Amino acid sequence: MKDTQLPSAETVREEILHHITFSMGKDPDHASVYDWRMALSLAIRDRVVAPWFAATRRTWEEKRKRVYYLSMEFLIGRMLEDAAINLGLRAICREAIEGLGQDWETVVENEPDAALGNGGLGRLAACYMESMATLGCPGYGYGIRYEHGLFKQRFEGGRQVETPEDWLKQRHPWEFERPEAAYEIGFKGHVETLDGKPHWIPGETVLAEAYDMPIIGWEGKWANTLRLWSAKPTELFDLARFNHGDYAAAAEPEALARTLSRVLYPDDTTYAGKELRLKQEYFLTSAALQDIMRRHLASGYTLEELPDYVAIQMNDTHPAIAGPELIRILVDLHDMEFETALEITMQCLGYTNHTLLPEALERWATYLMGTVLPRHMQIIEKIDSWHRRTYPKRAHFVGIVKHQEVRMGELAFITSHKVNGVSALHTELIKRNLFPELDALHPGRIINQTNGITPRRWLRMANPALSHLIIDTIGEGWEADLDKLRTLEPYADDAGFREAFMGAKRHNKVHLAEWVHESQGITIDPDAIFDIQVKRIHEYKRQLLNILQTIADWHAIRENPQADFQPRVKFFGGKAAPGYHTAKQIIRLINDVARVVNNDPYVDGRLKIVYPPNYNVSMAERLIPAADLSEQISTAGKEASGTGNMKFALNGALTIGTLDGANVEIREQVGAENFFLFGMTADEVMERRRDPEHARNAILESQPLQDVLQMIAEGRFSPEEPERYHDLVHNMWHSDYFLVASDFEAYRTAQKEVDTAFADRAGWAKMAVLNTARMGFFSSDRAIKGYMDEIWTTRSAL
Repeated sequence: MKDTQLPSAETVREEILHHITFSMGKDPDHASVYDWRMALSLAIRDRVVAPWFAATRRTWEEKRKRVYYLSMEFLIGRMLEDAAINLGLRAICREAIEGLGQDWETVVENEPDAALGNGGLGRLAACYMESMATLGCPGYGYGIRYEHGLFKQRFEGGRQVETPEDWLKQRHPWEFERPEAAYEIGFKGHVETLDGKPHWIPGETVLAEAYDMPIIGWEGKWANTLRLWSAKPTELFDLARFNHGDYAAAAEPEALARTLSRVLYPDDTTYAGKELRLKQEYFLTSAALQDIMRRHLASGYTLEELPDYVAIQMNDTHPAIAGPELIRILVDLHDMEFETALEITMQCLGYTNHTLLPEALERWATYLMGTVLPRHMQIIEKIDSWHRRTYPKRAHFVGIVKHQEVRMGELAFITSHKVNGVSALHTELIKRNLFPELDALHPGRIINQTNGITPRRWLRMANPALSHLIIDTIGEGWEADLDKLRTLEPYADDAGFREAFMGAKRHNKVHLAEWVHESQGITIDPDAIFDIQVKRIHEYKRQLLNILQTIADWHAIRENPQADFQPRVKFFGGKAAPGYHTAKQIIRLINDVARVVNNDPYVDGRLKIVYPPNYNVSMAERLIPAADLSEQISTAGKEASGTGNMKFALNGALTIGTLDGANVEIREQVGAENFFLFGMTADEVMERRRDPEHARNAILESQPLQDVLQMIAEGRFSPEEPERYHDLVHNMWHSDYFLVASDFEAYRTAQKEVDTAFADRAGWAKMAVLNTARMGFFSSDRAIKGYMDEIWTTRSAL
């Protein structure tokens, strides 16, 4: 954005004061940090509305195809600074707010993270929405406006404790309530045949009411809409019951509605939890499709033209009910023939697969589906029958409905015209291991679109120190064309640039160290290796491997305190699903080990463990720019892609990792010599599992691992409860499905290579520079261009 288009700091200051008075109802002398943050947000929001409206008008006037991105998660993080950066206003807003006597960082950090997601799936959706706006791809994101989101994590005695997120206890300045955009959503009931046609009579109904957030692209040229649905009762409450004193029963309609949009991913280990989760997925999908159909028909287009103007992307299997729901709308409400409706549906829908884990590919009991969505169960069976007839070579064990279950992965595949993986390796594994029979029946349907991240948030905003160095060295323009970072490559051999690059890194490390001391009470050395693993806690991501190796390091330091060890700070971050017992045990083990190591005088600061609770986007923005080493150590063949790996490398962290997900492509881009590789390949993992004794054999071959497991088993880290981790240790000896033991020695060797490399500061700096310089491929702009060309068949409006 050219300077001539930007307001002065004085103008912005006046706008902030206007909102302090007229929006917040406060005298500036008595305004709180919250008031200043809200006033600043509203001043910035005012400048987003004009391009937002202009983009919407142009889309209507030019009859452009729209993309609709359906996702259960949108992990958008804080909006204030992100919008200011994309409008080119961060420096001006900072000057304006500080001219009013307020501290910029204090005001910005007063904004709560929107608790609308869990991890990579939701953050990817947020990056993609921002890139769609940057590229001028007309679109909507559709999600749920969770009142409490996932959960707020805290630790008690090292254990994860879940409490409700409270991000909406304050007004959310970035949303516009749309009470006129409300749709009735039905559940349960029964299906009647009237005039020879099926007619669904729901037994329960709620309203889906829209809340819109503008998503502004780089330089403010285009803005799209993130529309979130909040569940409201169709009737406020039963007045007759209330007047008879049955107050709880009178409020049942409101309770049902609020439950639907209260929590992300309710614990589904119970039938009630499964029912709620299925209802949430249908609630999101039905509201979105009703809204899409209303907009399409209001434009004057025919139903047959739907694929010409509508592209619907299902982000994982959560919105996979979109196929049956769109067919229901076309057949039941618009009298279309089933096969015509199915063909239109397939042309509109695309499905992004994010996992190879069987438990993550949703399957619903036919009883549950038939009870909650009886008409959809009929349509699902009809789709399955049609597919079996149309493809007589389909193997008997392939299908949507099998063994009293509805397989949502197969449903999404069959009702989509394109199915994409999210890294080159992942896409090949989808073809080979996940859907080989369907791939054979539908050659060319599975394609790859490697994930990406937005450089505006994950470099320009999150890492001002490095961004300013890059701008001073090669100028601007890389924010919207990340391949321009390649022009940094020659500077990797420039001692002055390397020193400045590592100076920016150290600035971030000092900043993080100060925050750790203030928030955790732990003192850490900014000159140590900052070794960071932040992601959802899951056995396949192998936080267990990391903490076992950390224990081995601690033991080695104690055994030989005179040895030359590079000081290291091990950071962990992430949440475990409430019902995931093993993941919660791993969290507790990490915290127990941290308590022992951090208080051990023999270690003398050479090793520290930091696990801040409640990892979220804002914490990521602190940790990632300060990282020296990025832990991407999942069992090969299990991680679909990852996006944290991209954020770390873009910010000059070196990766220690397996050949899994997008690690493969990152290593290809940055160079094998700038990546610490270890562990088995996906094929070797499959082969190793065939040996029933693989766990025991691997442990017996590693004395350090035996020592570590012995220490855990005897209660060295839990003396008050020595048997606390017997299950974890037993699993390591007798099962170890994710092959922690088999990769342990290779991981230790790679970590020693890290120590050696870090000791050569000039060599390390060169590798770090090259990581940043070669990450252009992993821009979410590149990814969205791929979706636009190969899946959505749409073009930019810019």
